[in-house]
Amino acid sequence: MRPGTIEASYLIETPLDPEKVAGIMAGEQSSGTFLRVAGETDELRARAAADVLEVVELESAPAPALSSAWLERKGASGPWRRARVRIAFPVANIGANLPTLAATVAGNLYDLGEVTGLRLRDVALPQSFRDRFEKPVVGVAGTRESVGAHGRPLFGTIIKPNVGMRAHEIADLVGLLCEAGVDFIKDDEICADPDHAPLAERVPAVMARVRAYRERTGRNVMVAFNITDETDAMRRHAALVEREGGSCVMASLNWCGLSAMQSLRRATPLAIHGHRNGFGAFARHPLLGIGFDAYQALYRLAGVDHMHVHGIGGKFSDHADEVEAAARRCLEPLAVDAAPDAADAVMPAFSSGQWAGTLPVTARAAGSSDFMFMAGGGILAHPQGPAAGVASLRQAWEAVAAGEALEAAAATRPELAAALGFFGR
Repeated sequence: MRPGTIEASYLIETPLDPEKVAGIMAGEQSSGTFLRVAGETDELRARAAADVLEVVELESAPAPALSSAWLERKGASGPWRRARVRIAFPVANIGANLPTLAATVAGNLYDLGEVTGLRLRDVALPQSFRDRFEKPVVGVAGTRESVGAHGRPLFGTIIKPNVGMRAHEIADLVGLLCEAGVDFIKDDEICADPDHAPLAERVPAVMARVRAYRERTGRNVMVAFNITDETDAMRRHAALVEREGGSCVMASLNWCGLSAMQSLRRATPLAIHGHRNGFGAFARHPLLGIGFDAYQALYRLAGVDHMHVHGIGGKFSDHADEVEAAARRCLEPLAVDAAPDAADAVMPAFSSGQWAGTLPVTARAAGSSDFMFMAGGGILAHPQGPAAGVASLRQAWEAVAAGEALEAAAATRPELAAALGFFGR
């Protein structure tokens, strides 16, 4: 890539010349506007203007993906030309400023009248720029070390019911799950600091159970407390979790935002579990929003340690190849010119409708054992109880690691057999 720049890749749709529209995009997000203005010298443009690196036209569409009053006023009609566009933005325009990076590569582009579709697909960064931002404090290796899990996925679950239980009831459930053998427990995204189980009560109650289990067995269970809130409150909540001996906090990335996540990262040594709820609003339409490759780049610059990627065969709309691509991207170094030992990978977290039977396809998708496999019902609804649910996951992994089909492995593994019979109906 060109020195001193970051590169953003887009998919656009327009009835106009895509080359011309790409130039408008570059000008709008750097030194230009719709007309040349006073002070916009040739020297300034040479130093601060974004450059269009590539425009690759694709097959046109018979109808626009989105409406544009601007195009309607101009009397524009199809065909609706689609193209991949790549633009280089000078790093000097942005500095070490994560919200401004997002405003530069996205920002007003979605509102341009010339386009009837625009999607930010990827953001490519040099290591020199990546080094100006936060990195995972715990990351993949630290998460494994915290729970003592090596050479296999981390098996986790979610507090259910989603919301409504009181602090002591949640603590009782966490105690049960610790005894069942899980590695990781997380709050649901809608349970943060509710009146019936405020964090001030819930964190001490839960951590008392986790500490007691740890002291008795020597085994730690990582609990991701949902501390989603305004920035100062999140820092206070994280400090409480740390004081109580916790190891992880969770935040809803899209509703806290990049700046709040940076502030949280700088305030706590705990693992930050990045929950992407609401991501579909950014990514579900193929010609609008932000694709996962770009999304994960922005939030990894904020220093998260874990990132949700949804699950294969679960309740959400993602195709299997989308989930696989997301998981593998999390495990790659972020910078395009990163050294092999960059060590800034984040742990992908698979969830939604997962159970022992979905583990083989998930392992193939991840391409490694470095992932979290979170099963709510797959553990808690196992017909023989939560401990058997966890055992079924471990037995499924044994089969995967040995290259054995689950059905064959179940012949000597009763918990796995029960899971296949119950969930696989």
